[in-house]
Amino acid sequence: MDVPARALLGFAIWTVLVLMVGVGIQRWSLILTGKAQLSSFPADEPHGPDFYRRAMRAHANCVENLPIFGAVVFATYAVGLQSAIVDSLAVTALGARVLQTLTHVSSGSNMAVGIRFGFFAIQIVCFVWMAVCAALQAAS
Repeated sequence: MDVPARALLGFAIWTVLVLMVGVGIQRWSLILTGKAQLSSFPADEPHGPDFYRRAMRAHANCVENLPIFGAVVFATYAVGLQSAIVDSLAVTALGARVLQTLTHVSSGSNMAVGIRFGFFAIQIVCFVWMAVCAALQAAS
């Protein structure tokens, strides 16, 4: 398995871990102690402590960006692209995703929002750069 595929797998595993740790522990502890029912967590209304709500949003953001990263990694495979630049971009995108999530969950302050956006911007740059590399490879 090459580096972009490993980074994609890491992104998917990270997304599941955020769900299990950030959301699952809170929900299941309430359900298993009888403090809540399975149906006590409607998606259209806020509930739970700030950490929990930030973890839910962080997980949703991972889910929103995972298919984009997957499509870009797939495109590199489809054109047979293997390069150190693409490897570095894939690892950087994963690292920025993890740091964005950790920043998102740890604080909702204005400074944290700015830092979080910076990590998101890094991911977008990596996705676009990888896609451009794939398109150039396909054109040659």
